[in-house]
Amino acid sequence: MSVTAPAHPVRAERLWAALAATTLLNLPLGSVYSFSVLLRPIEQELAISRSALSLVFGLATVGFTVGSVGAVFLYRVASAPILVFASALAAAAGIALAATAGELAQMLVGYGIVFGTGGGVAYILLQQGVNMLVRQRRGLVNGYIVSLYPLGAMIATPAFHACNEAFGWRTTLGGLAAVLVICGTAAALLAKWSGARLVAPAGGATAEPAALGLTFFKLSSAFFLAASAGLMVLSQAREIVAVYGGAATLAVAATTGITGAIALARISGGWLVDRFAVPWVMCAAHALALGGGLLLTLFPAPVTAVLGLAMVGTGYGFVSGATAGGIGIYWPPADYGRVAGRTYIAWCLAAVSLPVLAGYLFDLTRDYAAAMLIAVVFNLAGMAMALTIPRRGWRDGR
Repeated sequence: MSVTAPAHPVRAERLWAALAATTLLNLPLGSVYSFSVLLRPIEQELAISRSALSLVFGLATVGFTVGSVGAVFLYRVASAPILVFASALAAAAGIALAATAGELAQMLVGYGIVFGTGGGVAYILLQQGVNMLVRQRRGLVNGYIVSLYPLGAMIATPAFHACNEAFGWRTTLGGLAAVLVICGTAAALLAKWSGARLVAPAGGATAEPAALGLTFFKLSSAFFLAASAGLMVLSQAREIVAVYGGAATLAVAATTGITGAIALARISGGWLVDRFAVPWVMCAAHALALGGGLLLTLFPAPVTAVLGLAMVGTGYGFVSGATAGGIGIYWPPADYGRVAGRTYIAWCLAAVSLPVLAGYLFDLTRDYAAAMLIAVVFNLAGMAMALTIPRRGWRDGR
């Protein structure tokens, strides 16, 4: 008597492996948030202004966004492991190109376009793979994923500072390129072991992607307003603390501590939206950042600079985690990467607005007072926008 084999063999699914792959690659990619540690040595060697180098960071976020939006079109081109490995190699090549830069243009192409785009593709591929496997605590899981960039910066900031002092910024970037190749290889192998899919199996999901609608634009707007202030802090924290009178050691320690606080806030923001409505979490987060901006504006000093920047960054972290968790609440799992990639357009716009403007204002005034006032206004507007976001998601009706 013959036994008919199943039409589709059972596919092993290992969420832990998908999360491990995401962790390994996103940690070094998160070093983009340590860019402020590279500002001064690059300025001195290449004679590039602060505003021009701020544009390098801004272009990296443009590249990240292009990669994030474009990743969805690669889902059927090759398997997840191959795509992850290829995107990691692209990011490493961009960093290697930046490490040999002799002028601004090469920095813009290498660090901004190639590294940024490769990182964006890898980020969405890994995030989509995880969301196709996770079954519960989706907010917490996605909060953890978005925490990996600032966690990576927390590791990279002191490492970059020490390497800059001992060997120079070119060696620092060369080492980062090598780490990206190693971690990209390991992440690709873990992605294969996880059994994660990038697309739903035939007949297992709706054929048509869910509409973005007004909810998407409200969520993205609240995210943009928080990210504008938060990315200014992340990209220039070391120099902001120094301008307010903080010693170099304090500035580096503050930058490291702030990125750690942002990472914890992102995890917490995702955890909170599993339990409370997204608009309430986002509004409270903007209020925290608003308080930090006011503190630094009204009482400028080294200590208040560290505390105020930490509050602004932490508020941004909560909003970022709430946004990542909120996508899982408002849209089905198969649409996660598509919606998340488009949400990062707001992140991109934030990175090329206030952080670049802050660099320009610094070149004019040699301080960050005006930029902090603009951040205060952004967070106030973010509180109002957050309260317009719906409380209910796709599982229980819009």
